[in-house]
Amino acid sequence: MSRARHARTGTEPVTALSALRLRLLLSAVFTPLFVAGAIVFGVWWGRAEQGDAVGPDPLRVATLICAVLAVVALIDLLVVIRRRRSASRSASR
Repeated sequence: MSRARHARTGTEPVTALSALRLRLLLSAVFTPLFVAGAIVFGVWWGRAEQGDAVGPDPLRVATLICAVLAVVALIDLLVVIRRRRSASRSASR
């Protein structure tokens, strides 16, 4: 099995790397923020009634958006952690 994941198709640098440190920082910051947002909007959505200034429909959308973004941020966090561990293992060999 070759070490390259994809064949080079253009002029990208041979040693191009993703900004894993930045992705780790952003995912670590935004995962709990999106989870908290989903909880806050979910509770607000549960208490909202049709006559309120902000009805239940926009709150449902905000809750679902925050929940989806929390899942995406969590998946990215897990991917970055896995890539950093595999890079450190291959560097120590």
